[in-house]
Amino acid sequence: MREEEIEKLRGVVRDCVSKHLYSSAIFFADKVAALTSDPADVYMQAQALFLGRHYRRAFHLLNASKIVLRDLRFRYLAAKCLEELKEWDQCLSMLGDSKVDEDGNVYDTKDSNVMYLDKDGEDREINISSAICFLRGKAYEALENRAQARLWYKAAIKADPLCYEALECLIENHMLTCEQETSLLSSLEFGSEDGWLSSFYSCLIKKYDKENVVEAKFREIEKEKCDSVHSSLSFSHSLKNNTDLLACKAEYYHQCGEYQKCFELTSVLLEKDPFHLKCTLVHLAAAMELGHSNELYLMACNLVKDYPQKALSWFAVGCYYYCIKKYDQSRRYFRGLVILSTCDARFQKSSLHTVFLALKATNLDGTFAPAWIGYGNAFAAQEEGDQAMLGYRTAARLFPGCHLPTLYIGMEYMRTHSFKLAEQFFMQAKTICPSDPLVYNELGVVAYHMKEYNKAVWWFEKTLAHIPSSLSEMSEPTVVNLAHAYRKLKMYHEAISCYERALTLSNRSLSTYAGLAYTYHLQDNFSAAITYYHKALWLKPDDQFCTEMLSLALVDEGRHGIDPKIEFH
Repeated sequence: MREEEIEKLRGVVRDCVSKHLYSSAIFFADKVAALTSDPADVYMQAQALFLGRHYRRAFHLLNASKIVLRDLRFRYLAAKCLEELKEWDQCLSMLGDSKVDEDGNVYDTKDSNVMYLDKDGEDREINISSAICFLRGKAYEALENRAQARLWYKAAIKADPLCYEALECLIENHMLTCEQETSLLSSLEFGSEDGWLSSFYSCLIKKYDKENVVEAKFREIEKEKCDSVHSSLSFSHSLKNNTDLLACKAEYYHQCGEYQKCFELTSVLLEKDPFHLKCTLVHLAAAMELGHSNELYLMACNLVKDYPQKALSWFAVGCYYYCIKKYDQSRRYFRGLVILSTCDARFQKSSLHTVFLALKATNLDGTFAPAWIGYGNAFAAQEEGDQAMLGYRTAARLFPGCHLPTLYIGMEYMRTHSFKLAEQFFMQAKTICPSDPLVYNELGVVAYHMKEYNKAVWWFEKTLAHIPSSLSEMSEPTVVNLAHAYRKLKMYHEAISCYERALTLSNRSLSTYAGLAYTYHLQDNFSAAITYYHKALWLKPDDQFCTEMLSLALVDEGRHGIDPKIEFH
């Protein structure tokens, strides 16, 4: 057969692959490889077999070739076959004996003579070494060696910043702290044309900077445009309405406590792209914070129908039950997230518990952080501390870059009045994420309980300083806590100022009115105290503290007679 005819057959194979006609591709690739014995044609045949899910046959073909250990393409594809076969140790063995340090730098021990023979390579491609590092990371993660997985993922993204999957694994699996994420991003060597990618990556990592800094990052990406000419008409496109960018922005709004703003954005985005799973997760979290149980129910129904094998689907079911305060069912589903079903179960309103029991423990998914945290929260809501701790400790072990499990462990210790232990875990959370205001607020609360009021004031002021945006209703508890601490230090004017500031953020807080009334009471300003005790009791008529203190204030006012501050003319 002439070379032109063979080249035509190669074109047929490529076309079959592009049209997903894998059996046809395998048939013709086999004939081309038999006619030429060219390594490139053997590789093409192995590629067709891999795409057709004939992993054993593809691996045998690659392994039988004499070039498999010398050509990185052959070695990588052989390792991919072993990955699909879940033979992780053999997969690592096939990839070689390279070592990696803490900074993600790779040292090849025996691979100095390897080749990369890709005669069909394009101008811009992912570095093969980066792909190999990423596959090593996946293998180590499957073997539950998350420390090594983290190092190889770092090596993959450092070898080629275009290997987005490596960065995605590091971020989604919470393998790095805030500082480590920032340090890794600054160490990447982007091409001159990849400035937009650097900006985009900076929006993907944890966002605890001030509001103006984060908003500036989003604006920088939104300005990125692509000018095109089509049919002699000029037009311009930008990333402003890109779904991934909007999902990042929604995540930032949720992180700042702007749940309504977050929910509105994710609702618009899900109308545009109903199957964007990252946005779906943020949408569920915002809906739960806002108490939108109907939305959670509808989302759970659709997700379980469309993605019965996804952890996110059962997370939605758990969120729905948590929202309606059925914590027993909620924690069953959060636990069920780790145990995914292979049967075609359906989410039904009348028999949800039956559906859960129908799930068979066949495939573990222990890398979904919200599941473990939700599992712990469902137990904590019913004050079942031991079980809550189990969920939080597992999350802390699996996701060392996420400070929330450690923070919640501290909260559980504080609930049981183990304040020293609580403080230790809060400090650990601060080390992992030194920019989260919630960490500083909890340190202030534990200092307050230990009667270290000066220290509590210091922590509460640091909390307010770390809030990225202007103060909102979410900040009101911290302002009230600061007022309580000032009151304990007998700094009544500062305390009253803080209470009044809290009332501008939320005028429906019993604690604020009660604290303000009590402070005025301590200053012997009985009229003001009585006024605010009444306001507090209007919010909660059966509050015992305010009822008793109002009676005392009325007695004290009667005892002191007319307020001496009142002047008669």
